[in-house]
Amino acid sequence: QVQLVESGGGLVQAGGSLNLSCSASGRSFDSYAMGWFRQAPGKEREFVALIRWNGGSTYYSDSVKGRFTISRDNAKNTMYLEMNSLKPEDTAVYYCAADRATSAILLRPQNLEYWGQGTQVTVSS
Repeated sequence: QVQLVESGGGLVQAGGSLNLSCSASGRSFDSYAMGWFRQAPGKEREFVALIRWNGGSTYYSDSVKGRFTISRDNAKNTMYLEMNSLKPEDTAVYYCAADRATSAILLRPQNLEYWGQGTQVTVSS
């Protein structure tokens, strides 16, 4: 069993930066691929970024590529999302998720093993 807790959200002006964290408790954090998703009001949840269990590879949605960086520290059981050059359209609740299958984060996000409760990011224009 893995419990995920996001933190670091808040209000920032367009062009600013925020750093999100996803802390995991439970066992075998380094057995899981991790991902970030977001959901804006009135919209479906969308994929943001993923990272393999060992941090060896990452993948981003086109909308955040070049602006966001995903990373993880398995010794601290924590995943991060560094968000730069934020835009108003980045406003959403951001969720972290975990699954033992890296491909699942892209292919079956509706059935991932674990989800956090979300943290609000608001970017003002």
